[in-house]
Amino acid sequence: MPADTAMSVVPLALKTAMDRVSGDIDQMFDRLLAEPSDPRRRLYQAMRHAAIGGGKRLRPLLVRAAADLFHIDRMPALRVGVAIECIHVYSLIHDDMPCMDDDDLRRGRPTVHKAYDEATAVLAGDSLHALAFEVIADPETHADPFVRAELTLELAKASGPAGMAGGQMMDLIAESEEFDLGAVTRLQQLKTGALIGFCLEAGAILGHVPPEGRRVVRAYARDVGLAFQIADDLLDVEGEAEVTGKAVGKDAAQGKATFVSLLGPERARQQAEILVDQAIGHLAGFGSEATLLRAIARYVVERDR
Repeated sequence: MPADTAMSVVPLALKTAMDRVSGDIDQMFDRLLAEPSDPRRRLYQAMRHAAIGGGKRLRPLLVRAAADLFHIDRMPALRVGVAIECIHVYSLIHDDMPCMDDDDLRRGRPTVHKAYDEATAVLAGDSLHALAFEVIADPETHADPFVRAELTLELAKASGPAGMAGGQMMDLIAESEEFDLGAVTRLQQLKTGALIGFCLEAGAILGHVPPEGRRVVRAYARDVGLAFQIADDLLDVEGEAEVTGKAVGKDAAQGKATFVSLLGPERARQQAEILVDQAIGHLAGFGSEATLLRAIARYVVERDR
């Protein structure tokens, strides 16, 4: 196949993969969050509001793509993808609340505390957090208990104070303290990068790859995670709320240092492109099984939401 034809196929292949993963994730959430006919129904409705429909499903897609490297069956990767999406969605619910980012819009819809109330939003986030570990520890996810235990351990580390939650704490502090480029990079490596790193690590864990054999996927995750956040910072400056599905211009309004405020838009964009090239370079030892990961790396800096 000529090179130009191959390049033109990638976006279509990526869209097909994204659509399939999104549909699979929504179907699984629909089953897991079936509404009970008792007073808990409002909680389940709030969880469904946050979890079903909308969103890029980038993290489950990354799990699927990482699993492809090691020829893993679809269902284990899908269940791990649902678990990571539970963590991601719970974090969005809590981040949007008045005590943190105080946002009214998420994925083009009212945030959970606006659609329901703050107490219900707290419980919906807590419940999705618990559901993540329920799903990942279930024997349906993987027959090997050692695989399930390692997945559980790594997801806990990626989502807790040494990962996403720690990054969110740094993000709150950034509203009142000046952060330099090193601090902003560390913040984003925790807040955004830790979960992205888990997505790649999970594929290797499912493939029984020992920790010392995961250098390539970790390097890819590091570079893609930073590129993703730079693209997010650019969208906050240059994007439109009607397209992104969330408020824009908030970082500048809150006085937060970002990659864009520290580097400027053009240099930040160039840095994101360098990171994407590096991420793709890490996959040089793989063949067609890494096609989806290569396409995702390009997508993270080309997206409009």
